[in-house]
Amino acid sequence: MTPQSNHTPAPVGVLIMAYGTPAKSEDIESYYTHIRHGHPPTEELLAELRGRYQAIGGLSPLLKHTRTQVEGIQAALDARMPGHYQTFLGMKHADPFLEASASELAHSGANQAIGLVLAPHYSSMSVAQYMQRVQKTLPASLHFTAIESWHLLLGYITYLAEQILHTRERLLKESGITEEQLEIIFTAHSLPARILANNDPYPRQLRETAEAVARAAGLTHWSIAWQSAGRTADPWIGPDILEVLRELPHKGKAGALVCPAGFVSDHLEVLYDLDIEASQLAASLGLAFARTILPNDNQRVFDALAEMIIQAEYETLI
Repeated sequence: MTPQSNHTPAPVGVLIMAYGTPAKSEDIESYYTHIRHGHPPTEELLAELRGRYQAIGGLSPLLKHTRTQVEGIQAALDARMPGHYQTFLGMKHADPFLEASASELAHSGANQAIGLVLAPHYSSMSVAQYMQRVQKTLPASLHFTAIESWHLLLGYITYLAEQILHTRERLLKESGITEEQLEIIFTAHSLPARILANNDPYPRQLRETAEAVARAAGLTHWSIAWQSAGRTADPWIGPDILEVLRELPHKGKAGALVCPAGFVSDHLEVLYDLDIEASQLAASLGLAFARTILPNDNQRVFDALAEMIIQAEYETLI
């Protein structure tokens, strides 16, 4: 369906959501406390987190990239349907919080709302929590469409495939290893293993993303690992990326190319957990190491997300 040409369509509010990050160093403790459900971190944990931020330059660039992504999606929507969509940024653990942004959307005059989390894979412990908080805030009279996952979005799959091929070519040239000696590893943020008991689609969707990218890139061998598991007593989904790296020399591998397919922008878990921690481990094992560049400011990915938003709106009207 297309909007009627004889009148200006009512605006559609698009709430674009992300995890959030401290905007300044003074916010690190309150940010960590919010993640911990109101329980302040110990001095030891806080010092460790501050140290990680210092190691990547002081603060995470996640907020900057997220704002750029919202602006890019807005521009893509305006290019297709000028004046029809208004985007709002809401974050799970930092300002502007989800509830404040959802309330702003509700008072904007929009007669329909669409929610999109900047994370491709659905889980009851991630995307579902965002959507639940938004739905509790929006009035029942405002129709809300939740885009629950986009792990097979063609524009994203194509982007990942291109990045793998480009990064592989560079790594093989620089290291002198062969393609058969290189392990390509897709990663996403680990979650508590208890989600598996409820048949949570998160692990399956990551595998489906990896399979689609492998087909697009013509990959014959690849694997999946998980990263950045929380420090709790509960078991988390594995294998961890560090465990996988330690096993590679025993499998005759001489290098690793990591594609963090669960993320769309640079942030602490990529810049520290992969670029520093995993990279240093790989070096100590004698492995060549590289990771793919994340979308960050890639307009082609924004265009694909905009097309998906438009499709989500009109599918509700059919």
